[in-house]
Amino acid sequence: MQIQISRQMNALILFIIGIPAVEIYLLIKVGGVIGALNTILLIFFTAITGVYFAKLAGLSTLKSGMNQLIKNEIPIYEIISGAALAFAALLLILPGFLTDIIGFLLIIPVTRKIFIRSISSKFKKESREKKVVEGTIEEDNEKKEVIEGTIEEDNEKK
Repeated sequence: MQIQISRQMNALILFIIGIPAVEIYLLIKVGGVIGALNTILLIFFTAITGVYFAKLAGLSTLKSGMNQLIKNEIPIYEIISGAALAFAALLLILPGFLTDIIGFLLIIPVTRKIFIRSISSKFKKESREKKVVEGTIEEDNEKKEVIEGTIEEDNEKK
């Protein structure tokens, strides 16, 4: 458990340092090719355009979610899609070309659906590994809580 947390922290620190470093590199390269003023204008243009398209896609997702609610269905995909669109808008507001590319990919419905499937499949795998209904969980030979119980297996997709 301790090693996994340490790996996650190292990945987070690398991500926090790596993304701005790549963005600065790309800004310098693009600025050298098209000029500093054009690069700044391009950054503002992508931010304004991206937020506009994120707003349109968000309204479409909201409408679809309302239709699901009218049908008495839970709009799970619409909720996740709305969160992805909010994240896309944030990425588009941040100055930089890499974040803009990722933001625009999240706005496009096809790529957003692929992204959501890849993330949700990762969570499904993790939830299948540990499916304790009632019982004891032992990690590193240390008992956390003692409760008599059973483990339930999901044999549908195996």
